[in-house]
Amino acid sequence: MESKDFTHDLAGRPLTFETGEIALQASGSVVVGLGDTKILATATMSPKGREGADFFPLMCDYEERFYAAGKIKGSRFIKREGRPSETAVLISRLIDRPLRPLFPKGMTNEVQVICTVLSTDLEIDMGPLAITAASAALTISGMPFQGPVAGIKIGRIKTEDGKHELIVNPTIEQLENGTLDLTVAGTKDAITMVEAGAKEVDEETMIQALDLAHQTIKKICILQEEFAAVHRKEDLPYDVVTVPEDIREAVKDFVTDEMLDEITGKTKAEVRDKKEALTKKMLEYFASQIEDETYKESDLKEVLYDMAEKRMRYNILKHEKRIDGRKIDEVRPLECKIDLLPRTHGSALFQRGETQALTVTTLGSPGDAMIVDTMAEDKTQRYMHFYNFPPYAVGEVRPRRGPGRREIGHGALAERALLPVLPKHEDFPYTMLLVSEIVTCNGSSSMASVCGSSLSLMAAGVPIKKHVSAIAMGLITDGKGGYKILSDIQGPEDFAGDMDFKVAGTEDGITALQMDIKIEGLSVDLLREALGRAREAREIIMKKMIETIPEPRKEMSKFAPMITSIKIDPDKIRDVIGKGGETIQKITGECNVQMDIDDDGLIMITAPDQASGECAMGRVKAITYEPEIGDVFEGTVVRIMDFGAFVEFVPGKDGLVNISQLSHERVNKVEDVVKLGDKVKVKLMEIDDMGRYNLSMKALLPRPGGSGNPMPPKK
Repeated sequence: MESKDFTHDLAGRPLTFETGEIALQASGSVVVGLGDTKILATATMSPKGREGADFFPLMCDYEERFYAAGKIKGSRFIKREGRPSETAVLISRLIDRPLRPLFPKGMTNEVQVICTVLSTDLEIDMGPLAITAASAALTISGMPFQGPVAGIKIGRIKTEDGKHELIVNPTIEQLENGTLDLTVAGTKDAITMVEAGAKEVDEETMIQALDLAHQTIKKICILQEEFAAVHRKEDLPYDVVTVPEDIREAVKDFVTDEMLDEITGKTKAEVRDKKEALTKKMLEYFASQIEDETYKESDLKEVLYDMAEKRMRYNILKHEKRIDGRKIDEVRPLECKIDLLPRTHGSALFQRGETQALTVTTLGSPGDAMIVDTMAEDKTQRYMHFYNFPPYAVGEVRPRRGPGRREIGHGALAERALLPVLPKHEDFPYTMLLVSEIVTCNGSSSMASVCGSSLSLMAAGVPIKKHVSAIAMGLITDGKGGYKILSDIQGPEDFAGDMDFKVAGTEDGITALQMDIKIEGLSVDLLREALGRAREAREIIMKKMIETIPEPRKEMSKFAPMITSIKIDPDKIRDVIGKGGETIQKITGECNVQMDIDDDGLIMITAPDQASGECAMGRVKAITYEPEIGDVFEGTVVRIMDFGAFVEFVPGKDGLVNISQLSHERVNKVEDVVKLGDKVKVKLMEIDDMGRYNLSMKALLPRPGGSGNPMPPKK
């Protein structure tokens, strides 16, 4: 068994490629390491194409293994890793996006890429390494993969002299403390995919980061080529579905450019109806050939749709004429509304053209935060964004089986876009859940959900720093260096275009970025132009959003919970919790609140109304209050002994009223003066060396025979 490896220094860590030792029956199998992190990437292809496939059946899966970090899954009842986490889903999408365009068009063989984490040092982000590993496995597999590609992470940190510096392959800690988290994938020649979260980074800095990323990607791609030169297997046969040339020529003879130019319209339905009308006309013309099976109806439709797309591209390139009549830099009509839903904590409808995102904000207690169980340390997430895309949004019918990868990915992108403007936890302790319902769609729904989230948060009274607007840009190229950048792409332009470039940000900089392309790659200069045009479009959208609600409301909805906080001595936490949680359960039950206690003594009380919050706050203050001799309390008799009564004078604290301190009169039996559950006034007389409280009722009673004493003089 032969095992060879190739090594490259990547920002101070050894990047290694090894094969020939494990997973030997896969078409391609590579273990890629970066320091102590190891990922096994396998690539396998079916021997024959899938029957009836009208798309390339590529499956990319990223699989976390808790053993890789020396950890056992946190669930008490289920220890086996089952359905992928959202992190795993997002990385699976990250792998798929730069690989898919590099297979032959029309290929129908099933290809499965699985990246399994075998070991992790928990110091680096696994996504870029998984892209590189998947590419390496495909590059040596013998499949018709037009790679290699590589993934790289770029961060931006603050140096000791106060300046900002771009760094390659930053640690997770550097990413968390920095202002840029950029993932880039590309070939040796060009950038093919971008994913970024940023803290209002300007466009020129982003371009510099992309350029730095591609310089590193080139080196890793060259290393993969050298690796493949030694280990690549024989070419594998594959199937490509093509339409016979005679059918193509027949459709071209019938369908004229003038017919195709008629497929325009302001709405999706108008365009669809015109395309269906032309399709019907064509099928009627070729009815006899379809009947005698000379031509297939599916082949005829494919040629027509391909011609319609090419004509749309031609009109954009030559005449700057878009399918809905807009200019290439024109944003569709905008409409923003807030407060659509009376009982939610915040709601907003953002509409751009035919795309509508209804985003709802729900505020909860700190305890409502989501605990994310990963290979690394579990983390608590106080801001969440969920994106839902029901089939009725595009007038379709299909089963609903929970969120798909696309929905999870779009939700994560919108979530990342708003993170830089959220208030700090200490200033706004609420858990924030945003849900975007895409109720109508004709392109760019993920960016609509970003705008809807910004509006909804402000309507809910969440003190975000400023609005975040977002736009999706497109690209049409002629293959000879000519191109047109499109602002605010809609469905057909996304499907038939060469780029989907999503940009979100504030007036001061970019907060999120995502780019996918269908061509070989993009130059840095073209990306610079696209970012500049995106900024112009975002400014138009931002203006409309500010007109709707210029700043966060000062007060939250009356239906939102009220959170108050109090800082106590950490040594007093046990008193608030009580034995077995008895005290805190009593407070939350009787006052109808939720309580969250941090280790540093910060207590946050979430209440449905002010009275409930004040009830709990009073109890906490009473428990943590340090009694002083001479203080007077109204307490409850909780225990009776022969020698006196124990009175709970503050929650969780009781003291003894000795039988001699019950009254000025002689008391023979405690029950003659007080009974269990009686409310009595007591005065703190002494705190002994053991911390016990001695109380007195007598000290608060007038002496017999004194002025105003209702008791008759003792005879």
